[in-house]
Amino acid sequence: MGELTYDEVGATAGQMPAGYHHVRARRVIGRGPEDFARAADALLAGEAQRRAGARIDLSDTPMRAGTRVTMRLGIGILSFRIPCLVVWADRTETLAGFAYGTLPGHPERGEERFTLTLTPSGEVVFDIAAFSSPGRWFTRLGAPVGRRVQSWMTRRYLRALDGR
Repeated sequence: MGELTYDEVGATAGQMPAGYHHVRARRVIGRGPEDFARAADALLAGEAQRRAGARIDLSDTPMRAGTRVTMRLGIGILSFRIPCLVVWADRTETLAGFAYGTLPGHPERGEERFTLTLTPSGEVVFDIAAFSSPGRWFTRLGAPVGRRVQSWMTRRYLRALDGR
């Protein structure tokens, strides 16, 4: 995966690396196996991103390791191309998710992981973990704005799959 713009591939699964901005967010989005299956289908088809307002193209649906993801945010000349590569994906009876890492041309450097869990109590929990740092001159210059956009998108992702 030499194309990735960071070295710490998979670090969103555990201890996130120093030197990056970290995000961890969680939301209960449903209850029971039916809500879990519905949310897992949507998540692995890119619906969290789409429903959060991004235009998204996937090389594979459902996503799997190696899927290329290209998102666009914004309008016209204020539109950003956001290329990513899925570095992990899985789906079982109680867990579904994927992580993607940044490719050259992405405004940031880092990784983001989206995980759904059907807990033993029946709750469907949506977790997001990310680490990132500015990857382009304009994101270095506008880092405080970038953090606000990331926070705003994280909240939108969490609500995008809510079936309650």
